Amino acid sequence: MRTDLSRRRLLGAAGGAGLLAACGEGVKNDEDARRAYVGLDAHIDKAIALGFAGFNAASSANISPQMTTGTVSGTLTVTGQVDQGASANKGMRLFEELVMYSDDGKLVYATDAAAKPALNMQLKSIPTGTLTGTLIGNYAMTGELKGTVMLNLSFTGQLQPNAVDMSKVERKPGTTTITGTATSPAGTYQVNVTR
Repeated sequence: MRTDLSRRRLLGAAGGAGLLAACGEGVKNDEDARRAYVGLDAHIDKAIALGFAGFNAASSANISPQMTTGTVSGTLTVTGQVDQGASANKGMRLFEELVMYSDDGKLVYATDAAAKPALNMQLKSIPTGTLTGTLIGNYAMTGELKGTVMLNLSFTGQLQPNAVDMSKVERKPGTTTITGTATSPAGTYQVNVTR
C-alpha cells in the first residue's frame, strides 16, 4: 500500500514537472523574439527621418511635432528639442509616441505617454559629416504577439545635403548601421542592420 502510494506521488510529481517544462518551452522563442523586433524595424527609419524634418524646419530649440502613419494602421509622432546656432555640430533630443502603430497588420505597438522612448542624435561636420545616435525605450505589443518590447539601439551613419534644398541636411542612404538589442517576452534579439 505504501509502495503504491509512493509510486503515485512520484508519477504525479514527474507529470507536474513535465507540464511545467512543456509550458516553459514556449517562453524563449528565437523566432518570436525576431518578429517582435521586425515589427518595429521600419519605424526606426521613419523616426530618424521625422527627427531630421523637425531639425531642418526648426526656428527654435523646440521642434513642432512631426507625424507619420504606420503602413497598416496607427501613428508615429516625434517631438523634442534640437540645437540652434551656427555650429557645424548639432544635437537632437527627441521622443517618440506610437499609437496603435502597425506596419504589418499582425503586430501593433503603442508607447506610454508618461515614459516615451528617447531618440537622441548627434550630427557632426554638417552637412557632409557623420551621424550617431541611440533609441531606447519600451513598446507595448499586441496582436499575434503580446507583451513589452524594449529597444536598446545605437546607430551610426553619414550625412549629406538634401538634394532638393542644399541648405538642409539628411542621412546618406545606405550608410546607417543599427546595432543593439530588442528584448521581449520571447527573449532577446541581437540587432545588426545597415541601410
